[in-house]
Amino acid sequence: QVQLVESGGGLVQAGGSLRLSCAVSGRSSSGYAMGWFRQAPGKEREFVAGINWSISSTTAYADSVKGRFTISRDNAKNTVSLQMNSLKPEDTAVYYCAARWLQSSTSTNEYPYWGQGTQVTVSS
Repeated sequence: QVQLVESGGGLVQAGGSLRLSCAVSGRSSSGYAMGWFRQAPGKEREFVAGINWSISSTTAYADSVKGRFTISRDNAKNTVSLQMNSLKPEDTAVYYCAARWLQSSTSTNEYPYWGQGTQVTVSS
């Protein structure tokens, strides 16, 4: 089993930055691709960013965050981070970390492991 715990959420003004972290426990993050998703009130959970398990750590981003958000991983520390810059009110949501084997996916259905989420609120 893999346990995921997110941290780093909070309240920030538009244009500001936040850094989310996801700690992986239960077993090593070795072999697991990681994804960040978000869910705003009344909306479906959506893909934000993903990073593969590979030497190159290939990344993918939703168009809405491309150029503003950066996903990274530290395999030695079993953590994955999401650096969020130039935040907008529409980025307000609960952000979730998720894990699946080897290759990231944009589909929530393909991730068996999820964290409990962390709230990000961007004020205008």
